[in-house]
Amino acid sequence: MNTLRSLLLAAALALGASGASLAQQPNADDPEASTSWQQVRNAMFPGRSITSPAEAIISIEAPERAQDAAIVPVSIRTHVEQRAERYIEKVYLVIDNNPSPVGAVFHFTPASGRADIETRVRVDAYTHVRAIAQMNDGELFMATRFVKASGGCSAPPGKDMTAAMASLGKMRFRVDGDIEAGKPALAQLMISHPNNSGLAMDQLTRLYTPAYFVRRVQVSYAGEPVLSADVDFSISENPNFRFYFLPRGEGELKAEVIDTNDLKFETVLSVAPK
Repeated sequence: MNTLRSLLLAAALALGASGASLAQQPNADDPEASTSWQQVRNAMFPGRSITSPAEAIISIEAPERAQDAAIVPVSIRTHVEQRAERYIEKVYLVIDNNPSPVGAVFHFTPASGRADIETRVRVDAYTHVRAIAQMNDGELFMATRFVKASGGCSAPPGKDMTAAMASLGKMRFRVDGDIEAGKPALAQLMISHPNNSGLAMDQLTRLYTPAYFVRRVQVSYAGEPVLSADVDFSISENPNFRFYFLPRGEGELKAEVIDTNDLKFETVLSVAPK
């Protein structure tokens, strides 16, 4: 069982045992007052201290009120240089009041350059969105943002399933700006995938579209791991990730993606720093 599945199972068992409701009315002014967060925290980080706020380590950006609950942009910024002796090795993305609160676990290395990540998520109800950074020595730091949105997990897909399946697994890399050796470069990975949550009803058949989504993303540069992610259906349709890598010479930026049907997709981009 992978990291995210283990965390989800532990969190679900804890929530069920406590009788906590993900439909609770959250307190926007007090992130720690969230019952669902307390249960998830106890399941994921039992007995561990989490420093929050932690502006010197991590911050999170998201709209206060989302225009589209199915496509909410989230930017996680980190403020620690990725060095071999001290670096951020994981960032957890938690959306308290989603049916699947642990939206993603991102894994980083010193070769990441920076442990920043941008993506788009579904938000099912007014909620705190959390980014929790885990250092390589186990220390935990958290940033939170309250987002007003609802219905994102049960929203219908942006295009019909026939069109979505026709482009299934197509991927594209983009690297922004000039690429300089030894300087973190910003890259974007775009994945064509319906990322069905399993909670959206087909308006014609009145049946729920089965869950089907990207569950694993791995990115390497010149054979060295840069980013890996265990993700869930809280990530929006057609997953999109912006992240950094540290180029040191000519090499290939490679992405490998696996979905819940165990289909595997790959793409490669040749990169030549100045």
